[in-house]
Amino acid sequence: MVVNGFSLLVCGLPIDHLNEMTPPPAATLALSAPAKETPVLLAWSGGKDSSLALARLNADPSVRVCALITAVTSGFDRISIHGVRRDLLERQAAAIGLPLIVATLEPQAPNAAYEKAWARALAEATARFDGATHVAYGDLFLADVRAYREAQLRTLGYTPLYPIWGEDTVALARRFIKDGFRAVLTCVDTTQLDAGFAGREFDDALLTELPASVDPCGERGEFHTFVWAGPHMREPVPITAGEQVLRDNRFQYCDFLAE
Repeated sequence: MVVNGFSLLVCGLPIDHLNEMTPPPAATLALSAPAKETPVLLAWSGGKDSSLALARLNADPSVRVCALITAVTSGFDRISIHGVRRDLLERQAAAIGLPLIVATLEPQAPNAAYEKAWARALAEATARFDGATHVAYGDLFLADVRAYREAQLRTLGYTPLYPIWGEDTVALARRFIKDGFRAVLTCVDTTQLDAGFAGREFDDALLTELPASVDPCGERGEFHTFVWAGPHMREPVPITAGEQVLRDNRFQYCDFLAE
């Protein structure tokens, strides 16, 4: 699905697959199993779940994250669905200290085109970074999302990792804040959450105000974030809030710019 040129993806997955199902078992690969560091590619949205997945992977001595892979819509030059400008994405990756691989999507691209773009990005990353064939995601509990990823990666010969899968999202959101991460809400699905939350800081006050129907990590697409500071970054990426716009009478975006 495409909304005004933004391909609706969640960390590289079309939003059409965001129906909640009963979660499968928590892991497909034990991260501590390999005796040698396993090179890992991380599917990167620029948001908090990706950042939490990176932190968890960085804490595991058996793996080494060697690149971030992000879907960006050409022409608009923004992270798909999050609506974050590419220059902020690039500054964020530089502050983290990891190479960035972009899966470029044309506006109005169908799912098949997305899958080809993602496959090309993975192939480029594998060629550049130690023949990496493990791909990590910041997914939490949507079983159909996970099944979609695994089917695609299986076809391409890759192994998926889910470092924060199955964790309690209330505790995870609170820990994100306690550990010093800083994030803002860049997009709100107004069918699930009031538009007034767009542009706000992801903090304890926001979590307290979220309706009970909204997952505190926004796992069902209720909202999306951009992380501008945290323990995984060498320095913050200073940002300022710009204009807000409602797209397709549903998605409230807040445009953030580099200071």
